[in-house]
Amino acid sequence: MGQAPTGTAYNQDGAGWPLLAGAGDFGDGVPQATKYTTEKTKLCAKNDVILGVRATIGVKVLADSIYCLGRGVAGLRPGPDLDLRFLWHWLGHIQPALSSRGKGATFKQVNREDIGSLEIPLPALSEQRRISEVLDRAEALRSCRRAAFELTRSLPSALFVEAFGCPTSSRGEWPLRELRALGRVATGGTPPTGKPGMFGGSVPFVTPGDLESGDSPKRTLTEAGASEVETVRAGAALVCCIGATIGKMGVASDRSAFNQQINAVEWSEEVDDRFGNEALRFYRSRIARWGASTTLPILKKSRFEKIQIPVPPIDLQRNFAQKVRAQEGLDAVQRASDSAMAALSASLQHRAFTGAL
Repeated sequence: MGQAPTGTAYNQDGAGWPLLAGAGDFGDGVPQATKYTTEKTKLCAKNDVILGVRATIGVKVLADSIYCLGRGVAGLRPGPDLDLRFLWHWLGHIQPALSSRGKGATFKQVNREDIGSLEIPLPALSEQRRISEVLDRAEALRSCRRAAFELTRSLPSALFVEAFGCPTSSRGEWPLRELRALGRVATGGTPPTGKPGMFGGSVPFVTPGDLESGDSPKRTLTEAGASEVETVRAGAALVCCIGATIGKMGVASDRSAFNQQINAVEWSEEVDDRFGNEALRFYRSRIARWGASTTLPILKKSRFEKIQIPVPPIDLQRNFAQKVRAQEGLDAVQRASDSAMAALSASLQHRAFTGAL
């Protein structure tokens, strides 16, 4: 288990060792440290598996160098009878079981004993390597699928720039109009929690955690609950304008309610929904920057609705929207493919660690 250096040892100048304080310093498979420490506490070696042990328990990266380990992580180094890739895949397999051992009121945490008491199947090294090769191929295939999915998701932005230019870098040839002139801008709210019959109905209740998740909203309202707050029709833009996730965006898939951290734009007939929603995405970083001037990041509705987007003729907007609809069909196919790959990967892992592979 790691150990936090003293406060005076931290720096961002590259002095000492890069610090992995917790899972927030994990990148895509390898660490992405943002701080350094000149105090040598506990160091990992290259090719150690670094495991998150606080809050996000069980996520992992492979050390590509020497790092200083904070309290939020643990380093695992396989012995001579354990293949590194076998250990890596097994840790992914038992992540739910390890996470369930977490204890703590503020955030969950596991300790050395929780990790050390886990039992790992240990076939011969040759068999471990055979299993690892199979799981490596499955993991590589799924990574390729995810990369293709990300490329597909970036297509609307590329199509937009090709057709209309980048709305935040150039005025271009199209007139700029404020959001408040292009539809109804509304701030959401939460129904009274003490009032019975507000939650659990058929109206989606969108919160910032639902934006960009790809899943349906976790909570719903009854019609009575929806009558207490703002709702928007399907196709409206939803933008988080308060808190750490300021700038996250989504689209209402059905008539939806949304909480007070979100502003919505219900586009008028002058703006095609898909065009307006894509144009607004270009302002994500600007929204985050505008809202970062206070302790609690916030962009008030009065400023949000003054954002200006270009408004080309509606026939050009609809031509763009038609192309986006085609992309959405491909997106749905790739989501289904990724779900199938996830199920296959889980099945292979189960078989691998129960001796059936």
